[in-house]
Formats: sequence, C-alpha cells, structure tokens
Amino acid sequence: MSAPVLEAKSLSKVLGSGAAQVHAVRDANLVLRGGELTMLMGPSGSGKTTLLSMLGFMMTPTAGTVHVCGHSNEGADAEALAKLRRDHVGFIFQQYHLFPTMTAVENVQLALDVRGVQGKEARSRAYDALARVGLAHKIPSFPSEMSGGEQQRVAIARAIVSTPSVILADEPTAALDSENGQAVMRILSTIATDSGHSVLVVTHDTRLLPFAHRIIHIEDGRLVREETGPAAGPKLLPAAKAGH
Repeated sequence: MSAPVLEAKSLSKVLGSGAAQVHAVRDANLVLRGGELTMLMGPSGSGKTTLLSMLGFMMTPTAGTVHVCGHSNEGADAEALAKLRRDHVGFIFQQYHLFPTMTAVENVQLALDVRGVQGKEARSRAYDALARVGLAHKIPSFPSEMSGGEQQRVAIARAIVSTPSVILADEPTAALDSENGQAVMRILSTIATDSGHSVLVVTHDTRLLPFAHRIIHIEDGRLVREETGPAAGPKLLPAAKAGH
C-alpha cells in the first residue's frame, strides 16, 4: 500500500451560529493515496462539498488538520494556505470555469501562470496536458466551439498541468450526459493509475462506481463507512473512522 498523499484528522466544520448553526462535517478522518481514485458519496446536504473544500485548503476547518505531502494547514495563514493549494492540489468542478475569450491552451496555461511558469515551457506543458485528455485537436479552439464534455476535459487538463499531488473533483460529470460522463471518468481513472496521482471524486451518481478503487460514504456530515470499489476488487475494507 502506498504512503498517504493527503490525510485529514478529526476534521470538523460548523457553519452559522445560534439556532441556525449547522455541523456540516463531524470529526472526519480520511486518507488519500497515490494511484487511487476514491469516491466520496452521499446525498445532497451530507457535507461532501464542505469536506472537499477543507481538503483543498479553500475552507478553514473549525477543528482538525489536513496534511498533504508532509505539509499541514495547522497554524497556516491565508498566504500559506494559498501556497499549499498551488503546490499540491488540482481542482475540477461541475461548472468548467473556462474563460470564453481564451483558447483551450490559454485556459490551461492559466494554471501555470499563477505558479510563475510562462513562455515556451508553459505552452509546451499545456499542449501535453491537452493531449493527455484527448484534445490535441482542440488546442486553438474557444469554449464556444467545444461540447460540454470537451470543456470539462479542458478543465481536467488545467487541473493536471501543474502535476499536483492530489486532484479534487466536485461532481465533475453532473452537467454531462452519460457518454461524456463515462469518458471523463475514464480519464480521471487513468490519471490516477498511470500517473500516480491521488484522485478524489465527489458524486452521488452510482453509475460512476465502476471507476472507484475506494468508496467512502458520508451522511449528515459523518464518514459512516468505506468499501473497496469495483476497480480494486470486491474485498471489503475496514470502516473509516467516524465521529462518536
């Protein structure tokens, strides 16, 4: 078993106050490893996106810590958290968040610009990332000239171009039809297994289960159970630690 890439310990998030207070995530313990595609599944309002936001250093937990490649959010200020995101995390969202006036390759290059990589190197790496997701022929195209599935693949290329330690995908197939959704999941699975990335996909779509190495279930903010996914065989894993 590979060493953990990302580990969350006793992670909790409380939103609001008084009568409106909500315990969005409760005492979550989670380990993500390289070479695995893990799915986080649960109904709407179960805390999936909140947990993902804390794992990606976009939201500060009320309690608990997140460690990625030996670095922790504990005591980190906003600048340090931004550096953790830049250095270690790639994000893929339900909406593609592409700039309509930029070509596919320019949209991918943006992820390198913020990391100080520019010029020929940035363009070459953006080309390579687009080729990996099967879009070499769309390098000069604008988002309006691409289908929804192609736009999501550009978003995936943007997420992987900086070679992050972990890729966090929030409902990446929700806006796609079944065929394009399956194509996106095949790409994410290949990124995990062939490139050694750790990929976490948040979803409630059971049609995506065949791509999972592990499946973690969340209910009412608690991680309630963990099992082996079809991509890794049928063996049941020990239950994930949850709050008491």
